[in-house]
Amino acid sequence: MRLGFHSGWRDAELARTLRPELSTANAFAAGPQLAMIKGMVNVKPVRMDFDLDQGSFYGEFLWEGAFEADLHLANKDISDQSVCWMLTGYSSGFTTYYMGKPVLFREVECQACGDKNCRIVGRPADEWDDPEELNRILQHDALAEELLALQEQLSELKANRAVHYDRDELAVNSVGNSRRFREAWQLLQKAADSNVTVLLQGETGVGKEVFARSLHLSSPRAGRPFVAVNCACIPPDLIESELFGIERGAFTGAHTSRPGKFERANDGTLFLDEVVELSPRAQATLLRVLQEGELERVGGTETRKIDVRLIAATNEDLEVAVKQGKFRADLFYRLNVYPVHIPALRERRDDISLLVEHFLKKFQDQYQKRIPGISDKARQALMEYEWPGNIRELENMVERGVILTDNNQLISLDSLCPALEKPAAQDIEVAQGGHLQRSTAYGSGKPDPVCESLLSKDFEFGDFERRLILTAMHKAEGNVSQAARLLGLTRAQLAYRLEKIDIRPNQKPEQID
Repeated sequence: MRLGFHSGWRDAELARTLRPELSTANAFAAGPQLAMIKGMVNVKPVRMDFDLDQGSFYGEFLWEGAFEADLHLANKDISDQSVCWMLTGYSSGFTTYYMGKPVLFREVECQACGDKNCRIVGRPADEWDDPEELNRILQHDALAEELLALQEQLSELKANRAVHYDRDELAVNSVGNSRRFREAWQLLQKAADSNVTVLLQGETGVGKEVFARSLHLSSPRAGRPFVAVNCACIPPDLIESELFGIERGAFTGAHTSRPGKFERANDGTLFLDEVVELSPRAQATLLRVLQEGELERVGGTETRKIDVRLIAATNEDLEVAVKQGKFRADLFYRLNVYPVHIPALRERRDDISLLVEHFLKKFQDQYQKRIPGISDKARQALMEYEWPGNIRELENMVERGVILTDNNQLISLDSLCPALEKPAAQDIEVAQGGHLQRSTAYGSGKPDPVCESLLSKDFEFGDFERRLILTAMHKAEGNVSQAARLLGLTRAQLAYRLEKIDIRPNQKPEQID
């Protein structure tokens, strides 16, 4: 059960790291899915109620094909007690991670005992009749805990020693010629030689950790540790011990002393992602560490000096969080010394083609394929997509395309992502009475009078498009970006059309005919 508990806890950490945007309810669902993927058991939910604020939880599930029950029945007779200890431990560990308090599952029915299915019930540990016994079962082994702590430190050390990116590679190969991207990149580089605290702002998926690591490797601390922490992935009750370390006996289960992330990043750089998720106490402690350059471990009395370059990041507006009382104003002012906004991908559409080429090269090498590029239709769809997931979403799309495309073939639109497909003809938007509405077919409703008047026998769409573009360019005084906004196009789309009608984007209005 200890082994299962530890495995469930680690899988919960992994799920939170890979999918931080998941709601808690969907995150809970990832546990049974992981168990099924691993072939341990098929899970059918019966009931699950929880309230994170109140700390209440009740979960009931049916298991089919539980591997421990199958193994027992294959080798022994009917058991007089439940046998799925590892699986109940796994469920307990996974749920405890997300609830932030001990939640323990028990098997109330078991196929190894002759029942039709295995049935488990989970409640907070203090709601069981014998919480002491269950807590004893799940008590950490001091030696094992120390070994795990050493293993984690070793993994961090290997990661820092093994990563030999240069500056350009770390900023997604410094891919980008758009003005907003270059401004952010140059602003970051100017901060490299100082110890100023940098606040990276931007949406999920824009590459904040990539920028943070680039800043670290551009600084005099490049040879020292770089430690990254996603504050949203750590339960509030554990965030202080994770960041600042704990002393043995600080609380139940703290059997060994261990350093926190600040101490591990000493003389190097600490990257705190989703800093807005810090608990109020952790915010107060962080402020003191930044101001005094020293900390005390949880449960300790010794003051430890540290020298850490801090990079914080958030996809929320911290000023709004301060007004809402979610974030300390004094900590915000301390972090906001050197803010850098990383633009969203839809704000730098000119860079999409460069990024696609970059990711194509990466995944061709990874999957041992030769993919010459993407189709024109796929490229156009990429330019028009809104990119809620930003660069991370684009990278995932290109990887999918490389996997699904045969050697020496262009990646088609349907191989990139079905979400990029255009809406069907029967689902187009039409303007009626000044409002956008859904049309059920091309033939429904009355024809647009403006379009109807244009469709005479002498109408030529190419000539009409040219005249419309020229009018927009004159109105925008030759500014391509402004003209694109007037036409409802992206700058790249308009630049492509200007090239087709043989007009240079930098021509003056009086030169355009």
